[in-house]
Amino acid sequence: MRIVITEFISLDGVVQAPGGPEEDTDGGFAHGGWSHPYFDPEVLGGAFDAGLGSAEALLYGRRTYLTMAAAWPERAGDPFADRLNALKKYVVTDTLTDGELTWNNTTRIPGGEAVARIRELRESEGGDLAMMGSPTLVRTLLQEGLVDELQLVVMPVLLGGGKSIFPTDGAKRPFELVSTTTAKTGAQVCVYRPATEGPDSA
Repeated sequence: MRIVITEFISLDGVVQAPGGPEEDTDGGFAHGGWSHPYFDPEVLGGAFDAGLGSAEALLYGRRTYLTMAAAWPERAGDPFADRLNALKKYVVTDTLTDGELTWNNTTRIPGGEAVARIRELRESEGGDLAMMGSPTLVRTLLQEGLVDELQLVVMPVLLGGGKSIFPTDGAKRPFELVSTTTAKTGAQVCVYRPATEGPDSA
């Protein structure tokens, strides 16, 4: 399985709480819902539809899982929601119990086992293991070299600070730009994959 990550991201690299005011206020973050003015259903919605069509399972951290689980089951009947609800889901958490995993088809992965279990999933056959949000978990997967594709939906806004997906360990990790699509709102969908060398290394 390929691990494919999709993130709404600001020009200054912030991914925190793109969906709503109360989504994630950690650190006093006050810009929840910042992605809404730049959402283009045709370009951005199309990218999400395509990604979901290739997904065999979904992977979340605890907070993103709870946000998604609270929103999507009640939207049954919408094709996107029905696909999301039907897919196998994995959530990395040490605090949620199996009884709290109420979203259909969910399996818990304990935090201490996350890297090993996700590596096993990646080595198995099948479609994509898709992720969105979950910045702490995404940062760990980038550090471990377990990300096969990074789809950044870059919004033309600076947020002045907030959670990031990028490691800060000083390591260099080259990526190649596979495609880019610009929405009429100014948002760009940029797809990257790990590169073995930088463009100037030949």
